[in-house]
Amino acid sequence: MSPRRSYDQFCSATRALDAVGDRWTLLIVRELLAGPRRYTDLHADLPGVSTDMLASRLKDMERDGLTTRRRLPPPGAVHVYELTSRGRELLPVLRALGEWGRTELGERRPTDALRAHWFALPLLRALEEAGIGTGVVEVRLEEGDFHLRVGAVEGPLYGYGPAPVEPDARLALDSVTCTAVSRGELGLADAVRDGRVEVGGDGAAAKVLREA
Repeated sequence: MSPRRSYDQFCSATRALDAVGDRWTLLIVRELLAGPRRYTDLHADLPGVSTDMLASRLKDMERDGLTTRRRLPPPGAVHVYELTSRGRELLPVLRALGEWGRTELGERRPTDALRAHWFALPLLRALEEAGIGTGVVEVRLEEGDFHLRVGAVEGPLYGYGPAPVEPDARLALDSVTCTAVSRGELGLADAVRDGRVEVGGDGAAAKVLREA
């Protein structure tokens, strides 16, 4: 475990940065907002991080009360990492960073990795702005499927693959449209009206999106 570094300033912002300001920490939080994950899954969805760095950050985060590590019961019988309630409190921080960084997104570079679920937080914002208060929304992109839990108070905000329950809406769109929505250049309701987002399902969320 690496020794804890500090800015040695009596300020709440610097105390926060002491805990989460290191490279990769907040991105690990982003991944764990989907729920418990194995080390190998985290490493696969954090391209660019070394195994030593990821292991070090996870140990630091456990020490600082942001994550816990537990063993799943059989037949899984593997160790997973998950956020504590303290770690989940970083959600507004990540959302604020995403809002601030919208104009920095620009065009996707040839070297940029992309995972479908990285659009989860921007799409949650877009769904809220479209008037979706609560509900499970399944999203299909060329890069993969994921599902969102709009209005969730506890538990994961999103998950990988199709929704485990019948979703309130299904959205099918391409990454270009999803990027435009993430940047704030295109509202989700406008994208639906323009035919850039296909809406399926019979739930209240689907109805709101079709009628917006």
